[in-house]
Amino acid sequence: AGTVLRTSPEYGRQVSKGSTITIYYASEQELIEVPKLIDENVENAKAILESLNLVLDETIDEKNSDKPKGTIIEQSYAEGEKVLAAVRAAGYSVETRVIADEDWENNWKQYYKPLPIGEKLVVVPAWEEQPADGRVALRLDPGLIFGTGSHATTRMCLAALEKYCSPETTVLDLGCGSGILGIGSLVLGCRSCVGCDIDPKAPDVAMSNAALNGIGSDRFRVYAGDIIGDASLRRELGSGYQLVLANIVSDVIIPLSGYVRQFMAEGSVFICSGIIEGRQDEVSSVLQKNGFEIVTHYCEEEWHCFECR
Repeated sequence: AGTVLRTSPEYGRQVSKGSTITIYYASEQELIEVPKLIDENVENAKAILESLNLVLDETIDEKNSDKPKGTIIEQSYAEGEKVLAAVRAAGYSVETRVIADEDWENNWKQYYKPLPIGEKLVVVPAWEEQPADGRVALRLDPGLIFGTGSHATTRMCLAALEKYCSPETTVLDLGCGSGILGIGSLVLGCRSCVGCDIDPKAPDVAMSNAALNGIGSDRFRVYAGDIIGDASLRRELGSGYQLVLANIVSDVIIPLSGYVRQFMAEGSVFICSGIIEGRQDEVSSVLQKNGFEIVTHYCEEEWHCFECR
């Protein structure tokens, strides 16, 4: 069954007092579901989990910002048993039952529903029907890699890019993950998109998601590699893009900003996010030092997004 320890609050919602959190972990033969792990004092439970090197979404730092809200970092069966013992010792009621692997693989899907973003898009899970709301559907399998639309940084980027989409627009998506930003630009009418991500799984995942939207390699290509450290990859990506996107983290955006201009056509736009509260002034200063004018500054929850020229 593998090594699994995850929680599943309502997808994309903040963990709060009164929440019921389900935790799953794997033994060699079975998956255990614990429906009632935390029911009253989230702060106390969080301290217990932190003592075992586990975190709830409220304590996830920028390096773990790709984890879905409410996620507990993956741990082993033995560590799952330690969690249960610690929670019971703290006076919490815990109930368990065995579930099949296939139930685990599909159970989380009930928490992921169509998500309207900006004025035009709705992100639709692959297994859901498109809402009859007149929005443009962006179909996605969110179980593969980071980029579901539920995170504030993704929502801000998608909302910001929609006004730049036209049949003449070419797009470069740096740190593309699931491909959600690039695919979003394509379903909104952009001519073509090139994506790049340091994760070697990204090309297959992003192209699979593109296929869900009827987009093929004639409009979308994805590379795996480190564009900051690999000059040959930067050359391969080319230049002349009207729209460049980067939803990563501050520690990558800062050095990346020194290279982005070489990819851009004259008068093009650079949209970047993944900038957590407390880092926005630092990132803004570096962007301006590298010749960018910040035309719009978005902020949602504890995250920031810059639209630059």
